[in-house]
Amino acid sequence: MKILYLNADSGIPVLGDKGASVHVREFTAAAAAVGHEVVLACAALGEGNPPPPARLLHLEMPNDPAVLAAVGRRLGIPASECDAVEMRREIRRIAYDDTLAQRTTAELARIGFRPDVIYERHSLLSCAGAEIAAHYGVARILEVNAPLVDEQARYRGLRLVHRATAMQALSYRGAQVVVAVSDAVAAHVRQVVGDAVRIEVVPNGVDTERFGRGGEGDALRRAFGLGDGTVIGFIGSFKPWHGVDLLIQAFEEIAVHHPSARLVAVGDGPDWEAARARVAASSCAGQIVLPGRVPHAEIPHWLAAMDVTVAPYSPQDDFYFSPLKIIESLAAGRPVVAPRLGQIAEIVQDGETGVLYEPGSVAGCAQALGELLAQPPRRRRMADNARAFAGERSWKRVVETVLGFDTRAQAGLRA
Repeated sequence: MKILYLNADSGIPVLGDKGASVHVREFTAAAAAVGHEVVLACAALGEGNPPPPARLLHLEMPNDPAVLAAVGRRLGIPASECDAVEMRREIRRIAYDDTLAQRTTAELARIGFRPDVIYERHSLLSCAGAEIAAHYGVARILEVNAPLVDEQARYRGLRLVHRATAMQALSYRGAQVVVAVSDAVAAHVRQVVGDAVRIEVVPNGVDTERFGRGGEGDALRRAFGLGDGTVIGFIGSFKPWHGVDLLIQAFEEIAVHHPSARLVAVGDGPDWEAARARVAASSCAGQIVLPGRVPHAEIPHWLAAMDVTVAPYSPQDDFYFSPLKIIESLAAGRPVVAPRLGQIAEIVQDGETGVLYEPGSVAGCAQALGELLAQPPRRRRMADNARAFAGERSWKRVVETVLGFDTRAQAGLRA
């Protein structure tokens, strides 16, 4: 099958280290591995990781002041407001969407590629994917990972809320199947479109072969002076809702009783400097390592250096994530300590593949870690369970599942 994978989000560079970037590459690689031909059209390439096995079409975002000014006038936005950072960012996205269908179909004609299906990662202020699918008369599968309008407004600021909300509804309604990564995301889509569109829940997957075969953990232990004690690990973004500060507090509670234990928090982000200052002032600073940003290709090695991983997400009533790092940890045979939130409670089976605690509880996180530090046989049993569980969640299986939805959707489309 010929698949056009459309990633119109300039905030998700295909070659980057963000979880969303990993998701794009992994899905594409799995599709190619099971025999499909993929063209990946994207707004941003980025750098830091090898490209997936696909033909890449880099369709850059517009930056011509005249083009952006014309879009601003069409939208009735006063010229004095168009240069504000948030507004300019949103106008660029709309300008991009205005011509994306024409640019994409022209590029596909140039390389002689006619897709059998469109697989699109839903993006803020974007609905051109439906036009592309209509052009070719094929089904469009829309992957939705978050309620992007709400998320943007809450965390980064959104000026054109009504416009974004309208385009979101158009994008959802223009799909034959919406693939939601969690029940919470599916509920959000259903709230927008009701029963007008088929909605299926498919959690994120993992490259079971790469993460399951381990890595050079001993070399990293030596390089960073981690010793032979138990290593507790975090891998992710240093953002407020990722809960790194809670993890540091929990480790401080147990470190005094486990002087050979180490905490390794891999990644970077807006809260990294604050975390470094917090560690520097800690009574157990010598037991905590912050390596910084690590390319995704090296993550299996870091997991191999760890004995237990933690995903200390902050409490959220509408937790909608399908955390990649958790399923990667499980595939590597690492028990996971995490709060009882949303989908986490489904993929971390309490007492079997990890330990759950009450969201926001430093004491609960510390207790869970203390138990696993004191019980190596229990960790080993959980490690075996974790590998077995993750083995059923491969990206290849995800691809086969969603393209199975498409087979039925196309039949309905062409009937």
